[in-house]
Amino acid sequence: MTTPTFGALRSQLLDAAAALADGPDALAGILSGIVDDVDRALAEPLEIFPVCHHSPASAMAMARRLRDKQPKVIYLELCEDMTPLLTELRNCRLPVAVQAFASELDGFPQDWAPLSVVAPITEASAEYQAIAYALDTPGVELVLVDRSTDHVFQWQPRKDKAAEPNTEPAAEPVEDADLHGDAVGVEIGDLRPRFAELEEHLLHHGKVRHWSEWWDQYVEQPLGDADYDTYRQVMVLIGSLFRRLAPGARERVTSDEERERYMWTRMRQHLATSGVDAADTLYVCGAFHAASHVDEFGLHGADTYEISPRTATKWHYGLIPSSHSSIEAQFGLASGSVSIAAAVFAKSLTRTGVVPYRLEGQQGGRTAKKKAKPAPVVSPQAQQVADRLSGFLARPPVLDALDEDELLGWSVEIVRLARRNGYLSSTADAIAVFETSILLAGMRGRARPTPYDFQDAAVTCIEKESVPGRRDVRRLCEIMLGGDRIGQVGYDSLPPLARDVHDRLAPLGLKLEQRGVQRALLDIAGDPVLGRCSDLLWILRRLLPQGAARPIMGERRLGHRAIQESWDLALGTHSRELIELGYEGITVEQVLEQRLRRSVWGPQATAAVALGAVEDATLYLRSRRFADELGARAVELLAAERTVDDAPDVLRRARRLLAHYRATEPVLPAWLEAFVKAGYAHYCTLLPNAFVEEETGAKQVAAMLGFLFSMESLALSLGCDRAQLELAVAQSHPTTPGKTALLWAAQHQLGVLSRAELRERCVGLLDNPLVLPAYPQYLSGFVQALEPVPALAGFVVEAISQAFGRLPDAVLLPWLPTLITTLRKEGGDHVGLLVREAGRVFPGDLPTLDTWTPPWSATAPDPAAAAVGPRAQAGPVAALLAVHPEPTDALAALLGCEGAWDVPESQPGSGPVHELLARYPESAVALAAATGVA
Repeated sequence: MTTPTFGALRSQLLDAAAALADGPDALAGILSGIVDDVDRALAEPLEIFPVCHHSPASAMAMARRLRDKQPKVIYLELCEDMTPLLTELRNCRLPVAVQAFASELDGFPQDWAPLSVVAPITEASAEYQAIAYALDTPGVELVLVDRSTDHVFQWQPRKDKAAEPNTEPAAEPVEDADLHGDAVGVEIGDLRPRFAELEEHLLHHGKVRHWSEWWDQYVEQPLGDADYDTYRQVMVLIGSLFRRLAPGARERVTSDEERERYMWTRMRQHLATSGVDAADTLYVCGAFHAASHVDEFGLHGADTYEISPRTATKWHYGLIPSSHSSIEAQFGLASGSVSIAAAVFAKSLTRTGVVPYRLEGQQGGRTAKKKAKPAPVVSPQAQQVADRLSGFLARPPVLDALDEDELLGWSVEIVRLARRNGYLSSTADAIAVFETSILLAGMRGRARPTPYDFQDAAVTCIEKESVPGRRDVRRLCEIMLGGDRIGQVGYDSLPPLARDVHDRLAPLGLKLEQRGVQRALLDIAGDPVLGRCSDLLWILRRLLPQGAARPIMGERRLGHRAIQESWDLALGTHSRELIELGYEGITVEQVLEQRLRRSVWGPQATAAVALGAVEDATLYLRSRRFADELGARAVELLAAERTVDDAPDVLRRARRLLAHYRATEPVLPAWLEAFVKAGYAHYCTLLPNAFVEEETGAKQVAAMLGFLFSMESLALSLGCDRAQLELAVAQSHPTTPGKTALLWAAQHQLGVLSRAELRERCVGLLDNPLVLPAYPQYLSGFVQALEPVPALAGFVVEAISQAFGRLPDAVLLPWLPTLITTLRKEGGDHVGLLVREAGRVFPGDLPTLDTWTPPWSATAPDPAAAAVGPRAQAGPVAALLAVHPEPTDALAALLGCEGAWDVPESQPGSGPVHELLARYPESAVALAAATGVA
């Protein structure tokens, strides 16, 4: 429906289009359609209030309009299932974000998990003004009409996000810009051209660098002091322009149209059930949606739209801290634009005297000293819509006069901040920034420098070649002009889990809600209450990101209890992660138990994962029942595995748990005995295939052998058969050098291969020139064999020493890098054992080394001497046996030994000692006299 209100403007635009295009074309249709959109939106009985997200002009216009109209119902473009959270805003310090979170999905692809939707709210926003008015004004109802968070993801195209390459260049990280995580952002009034050429054209002719600067100069400043009708018509005009000039964005426009159908359907349903007069309502939406073209638009639109049901996904709702930089990063705004908008809003309130709405009890900020009186309600029927667009578009921009005091203050302050951050700035730089700001503003067609002109001037004059600190000059300007305000969720608005954490950590005496790192000292021996704090901190370290709770002194391992601990805590900085834990349970113990249970019963669960869960349950939860349940699951998983990829992890964890239970329990748990039995049979069965499979490495085979040999005594006592292990080793026929060395070590442990035979095989390898290039791999296998057979440490040292001693330099020098790389990669866990063994075998000083002979290189005994037989030993024992030979002869006959008695070399009473005493008897006689021996 077209009204004569904008007839003159429509004629002017059509004439201009005809003159520019020299005939009717698409331009005339676009210009005429824009005017029609404005006419249609203003003629709607249900008053539409178009806004732009985080716009000071929108916030000012909203505050004025709410006081003028005093609506009874406000329809707000926000996810309808977030309504209960809005009352909690009074317990928070803005900015914060309303969040919907889901970790267990039903109806969505599982690789999307977890799903998160956030809607950030700042004080300098029209939506906050509407929320504060509705919640603090008796008799006013606030109705959220946008699609639910479930529909946000229902309407998303189901593409494989992991398969889509990220071609965007990585931007430099901004401080506190990740408070929203990877959540999907919902904002009211996303006004930005969806036609790239149009945005480029506007930025070029506006002489600005980015869209936020263009919007501030050409929309925010002109509309800051405009009346309501002008503001409303201009915003709808901009929304219609961007909507009609959106080629190639059909998918996004379709989603917007779906949202508009949803919102108008919800509003008509509410009006029908509540009986409220449409004249007493206000519809707050983005200017893009105010110029809607859907059939469902308006109170008299089509009623054919059906809202699809939600999925069975369970959503959790809460408030998380936000910040200006987080909002800018998530919605693609220029850095510092939200902070500048907040500063402009505060300045506009001071200049105009408008009293904004603010929730009673709201944390942070200044409380208004006086409350504005409500203006008399003006009936909409008495209002006459006038054409304000013609005058606004024809009027030249009003240039603000230069405020020298403000610009001087900025220039002095930025120099002070720069000096504090390591820049060599001076008073001359302040003067240069002042003059350059005026120069840049003049070049861009404005008399008063904007914050963006000032930023460019400061960067030009102060930032030279490098940034001495972690903040550049542009970031310092943002801090000076308003700073990156960071919100805080109040205690009363936290989920029960987060409140429980704060209560249980109260004995530490720290302000956990503050951002930054705080040091906590725990004297557990002196104050047992701190022991419970320690238990909670270790669980938080297990659940939260690394920097949230970091131990400085103290550790938590099986069988160990610290008496003193020191922690660096940053729970205030990671409050979002702590709040999201509250969506999973009531206490951190419950969340940890649920996560352990999911990991053990999940599709990717393995025996190693289950053993890790048993260890965590024992360390953090101290629940024997739960540990036994997880252990029984570990037995099932081990029996079902067909690979041995996790064998090293299984061996390491099983050894730790076995040592713990042997030290703390009278008997081993039944599940652990069953695990040892199952593991013994399982690894014996898979051992022959593991030796020949290329996919299985030597480290995995060594871990299997380590499990079999170290658990052998326990397994045999539980009824296992050692013959199964002997058969498995006998059936193993490896083809690679490393596994061959492991097989030799296993045969040595079983007694099939002696140490001398091992030495002979290594000597044969060194003597074979064709095998020399692969000798490091044999050594790697022997190093890995220290896991199942630690007694081979001396032999491994011998094998390496033999290689260094026997190989010529022409072979040894090219071979050294391969040897070192192999030992570092495969034997890193056993290097300490080899070093200790080498220190025991080799001499400790250089002079001894020159004459030292290795034990394995000692001269062998003479075969001729060995043929003669053992030499008779002299002494009292040999003399006694010679005097009484009958028992020895009987034993020899019983054993079947034949031989003759040899005469000892010396008889008792003879020898060099006796000769010496006989030659010098004085000493012996004196000793006998002293002792009274006759």
